[in-house]
Order: sequence, then C-alpha cells, then structure tokens
Amino acid sequence: MKQEPISTASKPIHAVLVGLMYKLQDQQHTEEHLQELAFLTTTAGAIPVKIFTQKVDRPDSRTFIGSGKLQEIATFVQEYEIDLVIFDDELSPTQQRNIEREIGCRVLDRNNLILDIFAKRARTASAKTQVELAQYQYLLPRLAGMWTHLERQKGGIGLRGPGEKEIETDRRIIRDIISKLKKELGTIDRQMSTQRQNRGELIRVALVGYTNVGKSTVMNVLSKSDVLAENKLFATLDTTVRKIVFGTIPFLLSDTVGFIRKLPTLLIESFKSTLDEVREADILLHIVDISHPNFEAQIQTVQSTLQEIGAGDKKIVLVFNKIDAFAHTPKEHDDLSPMRHENYSLEDWKNTWMGQSMPCLFISASEKTHLDDMRDFLHKEIVELYKKRYPYQSFLTDYSIVEEE
Repeated sequence: MKQEPISTASKPIHAVLVGLMYKLQDQQHTEEHLQELAFLTTTAGAIPVKIFTQKVDRPDSRTFIGSGKLQEIATFVQEYEIDLVIFDDELSPTQQRNIEREIGCRVLDRNNLILDIFAKRARTASAKTQVELAQYQYLLPRLAGMWTHLERQKGGIGLRGPGEKEIETDRRIIRDIISKLKKELGTIDRQMSTQRQNRGELIRVALVGYTNVGKSTVMNVLSKSDVLAENKLFATLDTTVRKIVFGTIPFLLSDTVGFIRKLPTLLIESFKSTLDEVREADILLHIVDISHPNFEAQIQTVQSTLQEIGAGDKKIVLVFNKIDAFAHTPKEHDDLSPMRHENYSLEDWKNTWMGQSMPCLFISASEKTHLDDMRDFLHKEIVELYKKRYPYQSFLTDYSIVEEE
C-alpha cells in the first residue's frame, strides 16, 4: 500500500503547522524551523494556513502537545475546515492516533511529509524502490487504529489463518513487501557498485549540501549538462554522474540528494546506494547557500549527516553559492550592540572560521561569478590526487584549464 499523496488535482489541501519551542531554543530558531516546514508543505502540494507553537520542557507522551493547545488547534481545524495538521517533529504511532482522535482530521509528522515529497520526486525505478521501502517501514508500526484494505499480493482464499486478525494479516503482507523491496535494493546496490567499479580509477568529486542550495546548478555549469535545477526542496533524488575534463585532466562529478534537518533515518538507510557516491568520493564540494539567514546551521546539519553515513573524514571544500543574493546591513558607527548575522559582509565571512577550518570558495553558479576560481582550485586539487595515485603519468604535467566545447 503506497501512502495516499498529500495533494490531489481536484481540490487544494489546507494545512496548519505545529512546532514546539524547547527550553534552550530561542524564538528565531523556532520560526526558521517552521518556515522550513512551511516550504516542505508547499513543496508537497498543500497550502499552509496557520502556524501553532507551544513552549514546553518536553513533549507530552500521549498527545505531543498540551491539552489546551490541542483543543485550540481542534477548534481552528473545525472552524476553517482544515484538511491536514503537520507536526515539525516525529510522532509516535500512539501520539499520532491520539491527536487524530482529538482533532478530527488527518495528522502527519515531519518524517511522513518528507516521505511524501520523496515519493512525488522519484523518477527512476531505483529512486521509486528506495522511497517505497522507506514508506512501508514507516507504515508498519502505524497500522493499529488506521487499518485499511491493502492491495493483496496473494489470493484471498486461505490468506488469513485461523483466528488471525485483519491487521495481523496486513502486517504480514507489509513485511513480505519490505522483504521483496530489500532484495530489489540489494540487486540495485550491486549494479550501482559495478557501475562505480567500471569507471576505472578516475578521481571522483561529489556535490553535497543542504537541499535547495544550488547543487544541480553548480553541476550544470561545471559539466555543461542539463540536470534538473528548481527552487524546490529535493528537486533531485537520483545521483547524476558526469565525466569532466579540465585540460587533459579527467574526473567524475556527481550530484547527490540534498540533506535536511531531521532527515528520516529510514531514507538514509534506503538511499544507501545513492549515498555510496558520497562515501567513495575523493573530494566533497559542500555547497552552501550563503544568502540563507541560517546557513551556519545548515552547514552543521550536513556535516553531522556526513559523519552519520561514514563520510566525515573526506576532503571537504566549502563552496558558498548565491553570493549574488547575499545582502548585509552594516552597523552604524555608534552602534555598540553585538554583531548580528546580517551585519557581516562577504569579506567579514571570509575572515571568520570559514577560511581557516577548510578551503572556501565564494561563487554564484546562476550568474557564473568566480567560476574560474573554482575550476582552477578544483583542477589543482585533482592533479595532486592523481600525482599520488599515478606518479609517473605524463599528462599530469599539463596544468592549463581548457573548457570543453
């Protein structure tokens, strides 16, 4: 059973968003997190109508939020005929059932929302299989209280054993589907591993970064290809690999799925074959949207995810993209208040921790600004890696960069 999509072509889906503000979390971060949830909601095809927040020390074990706030949401849902309530955290199956019972409409958590977007974005058989596996794994513990007749994979006669309940039958069917999908993914993993081995010993460069930071645009300008690049979250799910030649120096450049705060573990597990491109890369170009007001937190999210998937020890180059959209507000001379994020100029940022902890580049892929600097830097890094791998190759003496026709 594939989960019902959030949006349909017949009528718009109106949603309210719910987030908690924890003890050590400030108002600004809460607002930024819920703005991202609103972007996710829009990407999924629903219309965010209102945002509810509540300050708590810890989530309620039964309904995640307090009874008073839950009643406030239920009243709003009934009055404005809201179709969907979306929480910015993962809900337990029990919490989700209790909330739906109190509110009287469909409830999603952040994980379910992201799964829906991935299902909508999946184009190839590989991506569809990976997303479908994650969806079934998410659904399995949530069958109680939401039983529906699943599409039977077997004949009806003799399907249910003596005394076996319908929900137990469905659980068994889903486990069978999960087992089947895992076998299919195992085959896909082996095929993709063979493809990587058949690429020879070329240096591999992978683009990584938060979703919607411009990785596909960077891919297009470097490889002169036509990878889908949209101002949407998770516009690209499948890894795209292109062979590029700088002068006489060839290498492989791959564009990978974007990361996001609280990326569901189920998706990380399902997209193992895709993320292997990151694990096996020689250089990671970490693309950052420097125009985003919370880009430092996005950097930390990506770095944490790289550690989680076993790629934290790779050579990483920070590439700050969208400098054309970067704006700052200089402080007045008599302003003695602490520097805020918007007070820093590009030069200020270059002189902070960024330029000292790892190599940094500042570009605009859409405006093609400073791309020659990035090509030159990348060319030198790749040549050094080839020298270590093939110390006697004559083509490594050519340091000129000649663009492909």
